[in-house]
Amino acid sequence: MTLEHMEFGAAGRPKVLLLHGFPDTPHSFAPLGEIVADAGYRVIAPWMRGYRPSVGEGPYHAEKLGRDVIELGRAVSPDQPCIVIGHDWGAIATYAALALAPDRFRAAVALSVPHPLAFRNNMPRSPAQLFRSRYMAVLAAPVLGELASTRRDYAMIDRLWRCWSPNYQLPSAHRQHVITCLKQSMPAPILYYRALPQTMVFAARSMRKISVPVLYLHGETDGCVSPDMARDQIRFVDSLETRTLPRVGHFMHAEDPDRVGKLIVEFLGRAPAGTLRSGRCAEHVRVEDGGARSCIRAGL
Repeated sequence: MTLEHMEFGAAGRPKVLLLHGFPDTPHSFAPLGEIVADAGYRVIAPWMRGYRPSVGEGPYHAEKLGRDVIELGRAVSPDQPCIVIGHDWGAIATYAALALAPDRFRAAVALSVPHPLAFRNNMPRSPAQLFRSRYMAVLAAPVLGELASTRRDYAMIDRLWRCWSPNYQLPSAHRQHVITCLKQSMPAPILYYRALPQTMVFAARSMRKISVPVLYLHGETDGCVSPDMARDQIRFVDSLETRTLPRVGHFMHAEDPDRVGKLIVEFLGRAPAGTLRSGRCAEHVRVEDGGARSCIRAGL
């Protein structure tokens, strides 16, 4: 597995993994990454599987994504549990990793997307959410998904950013990062949606209880996922703190990194340091540490 990444903070500090979602890249995490790094952490923000320049091959269901996160954590922090922060599909990967290897993680933060089983349970009660989620069926459809998302210079991607974070203007520089990445990566980023059935089967089988402490943050004006979709997710997470942030939408880490960063840093300060209790040490094949952007290769 090869994951190229951005990094923030000095080496030797506790490690934090910062996982992006769709349609995004690690660049939107840069302000938040700096805030977390300034609080005393080493932050690693990879391009997720299927997003070039990271490995492009699938599958793209939650179990595979979770195992990617575990191996990345082992590569950058073989002797100590790390922290993971995930947004959107990065949140799904976070829940999966916590369920598969809880000893590898000290604490976690999930942004904008609740536990998959909470989403599954709450969605049928909400016609508004069913309408919001119609894009998933479009993206998951063979041929149609790629055509719909790429036509007219990726107009659908612009529309998703506007609808999901209605009070936020996507900077042109970051839009260029997103569109360039998607052009190089298609159709892999939308195949996450085609793998949703496998993701939900895995969630029902293996993600029923998470023991790692989790902070869940959701934007009040999120146009992608209603805050109501997180109702009763305490059923699936032993230790859960939930905050709904006013005046921000789905991409809250880009809209208001100061407020999001403050909540995260305070939460991490309360989380126990933790030590590895079990599990093998990773095969640390190679870490190329070359400034703000470098490459991690970890054995799967």
